[in-house]
Amino acid sequence: MEDIKLTGEQRREKLLEWLKQSSPITGSELAKRASVSRQVIVQDMTLLKARNHAILATSQGYIFLTPTDEPKARRIVACRHDPSRTEEELLLLVDYGVSVDDVIIEHPVYGELTALIRVSTRSEVFEFIERINSTGASYLSELTDGIHLHTISAPDESRIEKACAALKEAGFLVED
Repeated sequence: MEDIKLTGEQRREKLLEWLKQSSPITGSELAKRASVSRQVIVQDMTLLKARNHAILATSQGYIFLTPTDEPKARRIVACRHDPSRTEEELLLLVDYGVSVDDVIIEHPVYGELTALIRVSTRSEVFEFIERINSTGASYLSELTDGIHLHTISAPDESRIEKACAALKEAGFLVED
């Protein structure tokens, strides 16, 4: 925590420094460190993104992306299941070394809705599920009778192939 009040520019520089040192970091944690409200942090992050800083807001907190964070393989997969199987689906994917970047649904009024998930490990999946449960939030797929897309990524295509085969075997994959 800073004892001296920082100007907006100083605070944003400090935020970048903290994100580069370790991420993800929640907005609440950044607000505490900077002695400002979480809303100020949200505004600062918007300004930093507008200046082309590679900051991503995820369910685990803010992440500063570096070029090495870019996966070599990426695919969008169509899945269907009820909410009780979400944890099983996500664990299956991360156990194959695949990251689940987002969830996408086609809403009848709003069109395509995308929400970042950004889970790559079992512990991140457990944290994500706990956050859903503790907030009482709904899964986006509940709006579409369980049908949803995921953008998945991995260091190589073979991991994605194996994960997709496992999704199919588990009955998650929607196919033509």
